[in-house]
Amino acid sequence: MNLKDLYINFFVSKGHKQIPSSPVVPENDPSVLFNTAGMQPLIPYLMGATHPYGTRLTDYQKCIRTNDLDNIGDTYHHTFFEMLGNWSLGDYFKKESLTWSFEFLTEVLNIPKERLAVTIFAGNDSIPFDSEAHELWLSLGIPEARIARTVEDNFWIAGETGPCGPDSEIFYWRSNDPIPEKFDTEDVRWVEIWNNVFMQYEKHEDGSITELPKKNVDTGMGVERTTAILEGVNDNYLSSIWTPVIDLIKEISNLDYTGNEKSMRIIADHLRTAVFILADPAGIKPSNTDQGYILRRLIRRAIRHAKKLNIDINSDWEVRIASKIMDLYESYYSELKDNREIVLEGLKNEKVKFNRTLEKGLREFEKVSNQDIDGVTAFHLFDTYGFPIELTEELAKEKGLKVDIEGYQAKFKEHQELSRTASAGKFKGGLAGNGEIETKYHTATHLLNAALKQVVGPDVHQKGSNITEERMRFDFSCDHKLSDEEKNAAEALVNQWISEELDVVRLEMPKEDAIKSGAECMFIEKYPDIVSVYVIGDGISKELCGGPHVANTRELGHFKIVKEEASSAGVRRIKAILD
Repeated sequence: MNLKDLYINFFVSKGHKQIPSSPVVPENDPSVLFNTAGMQPLIPYLMGATHPYGTRLTDYQKCIRTNDLDNIGDTYHHTFFEMLGNWSLGDYFKKESLTWSFEFLTEVLNIPKERLAVTIFAGNDSIPFDSEAHELWLSLGIPEARIARTVEDNFWIAGETGPCGPDSEIFYWRSNDPIPEKFDTEDVRWVEIWNNVFMQYEKHEDGSITELPKKNVDTGMGVERTTAILEGVNDNYLSSIWTPVIDLIKEISNLDYTGNEKSMRIIADHLRTAVFILADPAGIKPSNTDQGYILRRLIRRAIRHAKKLNIDINSDWEVRIASKIMDLYESYYSELKDNREIVLEGLKNEKVKFNRTLEKGLREFEKVSNQDIDGVTAFHLFDTYGFPIELTEELAKEKGLKVDIEGYQAKFKEHQELSRTASAGKFKGGLAGNGEIETKYHTATHLLNAALKQVVGPDVHQKGSNITEERMRFDFSCDHKLSDEEKNAAEALVNQWISEELDVVRLEMPKEDAIKSGAECMFIEKYPDIVSVYVIGDGISKELCGGPHVANTRELGHFKIVKEEASSAGVRRIKAILD
């Protein structure tokens, strides 16, 4: 049985309810471009909202992380990955959490306890040593020498303030070498496979820490890493998760995996991620901003490595690989079946565009190749035309020219630092992105959606949103640029509703009843059978949503549209502020 099924069945047997996997593009968390962790879609409930499925939850969640994109190509990094999780929202705590984790690993997955070690929180000036976790692990048969105590690595907090607490990580001895009696956290042969986070404190702005009245448990286990461990391979891409895709790349390229590992891993990883982004209900297309930029970069990098394997780029190679990926995952994620043609068309269109870009790059190279290529020029070819440095070197060598590799690498490093700095807020994640101002903007998106339906027409539907502390961005279906009259009318309507001091009420009902009642919903498939519906005023706005929201529209202040523009075909974008 698949690891995902084993996990879900186990925790359902412990009284948990399985919740649907959320889309990879988050609807309610403005702090990130993608869902980066299994807990991310549950942020409102970890903050105190009541979950329709109760207090014990479990799922497998699609995640995307792009902060270490340059590491893809090694044996264990992935941009898209699946996280298994189980949560207690004020229900059970450490005893059940650690006991069940140990039971699942040793009795369901049959991992010998001799191959396990754990870390626990050592304590600091504010919070004591986690003696409870320590005693629990001893009682479960983990010897003292296999329990390591740390401070920084075993304490979790999302930002500067908010819910926080100790965690306990479980490690597996991933080597055929003799297992050492003592657990050394610096020994890379010990790999983390599970993390149990205990949110039992709250850190306040003055630095003080108090006990939370309602304590939560948040756990996470990576599907790819655990599968590789169970199958006894030290290269994740040699596990059963990846071998069907790698075998197809071998067949298409007519090359062996050995000697071509990096390019094959990158193609497999990047196309899998691109498939899930393209299939997402948010309708992301390759572009030069936000999620679309990441998608474009992934597809183009896969194409470059396909070229390195001498794959005919004009063939249907990407269609064959993407189809194989969708075949492997569609029984778990229905959007792959529903949006198969959208995925294949998106990949093909970007491939055609990039091929044209490469041709432009070749022409640009001819213009600058009358002398040795300096670092700035080499980086320009890479950044603007997608030329990998290896291609620039190869072309230069044919002309008897040298390339300033050190200068290129310096510019590349500078570019990386700028990218990291610029995207720090986009990838921070956690509970920090749901403060007072974000909550106001979230409610404002509901009012704007309702206003646009009245001003533009009932066929207007939300296609996405992004919120920061400075502004809100709202994407909606519309086939024309809004006139000044339409923008002014929508803005005036939102401000009218704010001035009317309308209550924002949360209702709980079956999903089918919510839809029948006319409630708006962006991602219907992500919602559970029992849903939260937020109603503003006397039905001015009625939407399925996970929150958070203000209690009354008077809290919003003054609403102002600052920009209206195209987002993609058939989708317009409004940027607005509250002042």
